[in-house]
Amino acid sequence: MARRKRKPLGAAEIGVKVGKVLNRFKMAKHFETTIDQGVLRWLRREEGIRREAELDGMYVIRTSEDQQHLSPEDTVRHYKSLAQVERAFRCLKGIDLRVRPIYLRTPDHVRAHIFLCLLAYYVEWHMRQALAPLLFADEELDQDRRRRDPVAPASSSVSAKRKKFQRQTSDGLPVHSFDTLLQSLATRTRNTCHIQSSGQTFQQLTPATPLQQRALQLLGL
Repeated sequence: MARRKRKPLGAAEIGVKVGKVLNRFKMAKHFETTIDQGVLRWLRREEGIRREAELDGMYVIRTSEDQQHLSPEDTVRHYKSLAQVERAFRCLKGIDLRVRPIYLRTPDHVRAHIFLCLLAYYVEWHMRQALAPLLFADEELDQDRRRRDPVAPASSSVSAKRKKFQRQTSDGLPVHSFDTLLQSLATRTRNTCHIQSSGQTFQQLTPATPLQQRALQLLGL
């Protein structure tokens, strides 16, 4: 390293500056540095750089299960299924269920709140599974996961791509997100009718739209 025209840096000052650069780029393991008063020397650790280049973009998954009980392919599939757990946590903590008990203080109330949120998520998960033909969800995803290469990038099925492009189901009904489908179902009401002359009252449901009828059929209602 060329000497500065002004007063050379001391070993401690050089060490601080070198440390900042190495920590910023996370490359300390690939260089061997020698710092002296006013002098910095470095060498590339070529063998370590070569080994890391061979594994660049790859990762290794280890398991305690033997291959007879869990194949390498299924090991990767099980690892990737953690995304479903993370999605559930986002649903619980996000705008869907809002698990955070902001207004609760006692331990019993907090536990009850979380328990109810878990029950709500359980109901929502089953509703999403049942209503999948009306949603943008990929209905063939579970089957595809079991037969496709677990390492290769995932791709949507032909039917899912068709739904997203046409925005219609095979029955000609509009495809919805889960939220907009619930909003459509919420427009069906139960009215209490009152006959003024006789003083009698009765309940009457508004007629279901084709979309509502199909949703209720999928839910078994």
